[in-house]
Amino acid sequence: MDEQLNATLMGWVKVFNDPLWDFLVVFLVAVGIFYTLITGAVQIRLFFHSIKVMKSSRKEGDDEHGITPFQAFVTGLASRVGVGNVAGVAIGGPGAVFWMWFTAFLGMSSAFVESSLAQLFKVRDTQNQQFRGGPAYYITQGLKQKWLGVVFAIALISTYGFVFNAVQANAITGATSHAWGWDKANIILDLGGFGFEISWVGLFLVLITALIIFGGIKRIAKVAERFVPFMALLYLAVAFYVAFANFAILPDIFQLIFSKAFEFDAAAGGFFGAMVSMAMMQGIKRGLFSNEAGMGSAPNAAAASDVKHPVNQGLVQMLGVFVDTFVVCTCTAIIILASGLYENAGFEGVALTQMALESQIGAWGDDFLAIILFLFAYSSVIGNYAYAEGNVQFINNNPKVMFIFRVFVLMMVYFGSIMSVPLIWNLADLFMGVMASINLFAILLLTPFLLMLMKDYTSQLKRGVKEPVFKMDEHPKYKDRVNSDIW
Repeated sequence: MDEQLNATLMGWVKVFNDPLWDFLVVFLVAVGIFYTLITGAVQIRLFFHSIKVMKSSRKEGDDEHGITPFQAFVTGLASRVGVGNVAGVAIGGPGAVFWMWFTAFLGMSSAFVESSLAQLFKVRDTQNQQFRGGPAYYITQGLKQKWLGVVFAIALISTYGFVFNAVQANAITGATSHAWGWDKANIILDLGGFGFEISWVGLFLVLITALIIFGGIKRIAKVAERFVPFMALLYLAVAFYVAFANFAILPDIFQLIFSKAFEFDAAAGGFFGAMVSMAMMQGIKRGLFSNEAGMGSAPNAAAASDVKHPVNQGLVQMLGVFVDTFVVCTCTAIIILASGLYENAGFEGVALTQMALESQIGAWGDDFLAIILFLFAYSSVIGNYAYAEGNVQFINNNPKVMFIFRVFVLMMVYFGSIMSVPLIWNLADLFMGVMASINLFAILLLTPFLLMLMKDYTSQLKRGVKEPVFKMDEHPKYKDRVNSDIW
């Protein structure tokens, strides 16, 4: 991309980004603390129960128009486990890792809330009878604010359908360039003084993305169910090997993370930006990008599943945040910090992680990470698309509109493959911030519905009911705002 255009875009993005994140970094933490308290620390209290629910959810659900809770879990994980786990961890230094953990711990409660609400307010598609839902739907039904639901849907479509897919494509082309010398722009066409970049890697990404996204949510869920667990286990196996090989210095690595987390190095921009460290700011940004807790994304997949009680899917999606950050991101952090290369300013993003892995396991680590990142990022592309598709349907469920949207998604996949790294991450921060702000306000206003669901679920568990079932008729106070034909 032209350097002058890149600099201009960066300037405009920062004008909006800095004040937005000054506010959001405080708001995100406050909401996480609030829900941790009012749910009785659900992320601790029901953690092992959530594992049990997830394990039994492969076969749960008898509605042919819904996906299983496990499929919803891996579809959500497909979007979560991506560039943020490999390239994002490499941004912000050792201290940022602590704040990623901090954000994830609080975010587990927010993820539980938003996915439970998504289940409660889900609807049936009038054309194929499949379940759809998410923040746009619970804003419209629960808050009776259709206009705000549309605003959120537009924000999500822009974030996940376009910008985040560009981020994933950017990481794939960057990884292949570093590993195998495949330039992002393989050919530059000169069209009357205007240079147009052609990337064969980008075109290949467009092709394989098109094969999946034209199949709809059920195909996406089936693909995710098959290879997301495999790719995550493959990456974790190598990461555990690195951790074992560096067992003697693991205490030093964790001591470094904690010590750097509280070193004050003022983050640039705004009033709040001057009060927090750069590690905290980057850790919360990268943590939110990676685990998506409270952002309003995973609820779109959560709503598509067929469960007996809305809280079931809330627990399953809460577990996804834990796996993403405390397991996958921590493994990446160990790889980077064990190498000592994080102090080398010559590397950034995925290139730093590649060099770190190569230093630990040899030259083949570069090739391995390029392949694994391709799988991570590609799964995120199709997971992101699944989120955006439901929101396009919310605004206008027209086949022609859907076709145009899919074409634009493919265009952004290609565009991202030739963009610069700093610009693409700053765009992701901007759109992610707008979307998260709307969703966090919405779930706060819908807290009474969440408390009703939790009381119903826990009371059944106390009575010895192994698989709680939700019945809307037992809660007439809330019935006028919920699609009771499902519950």
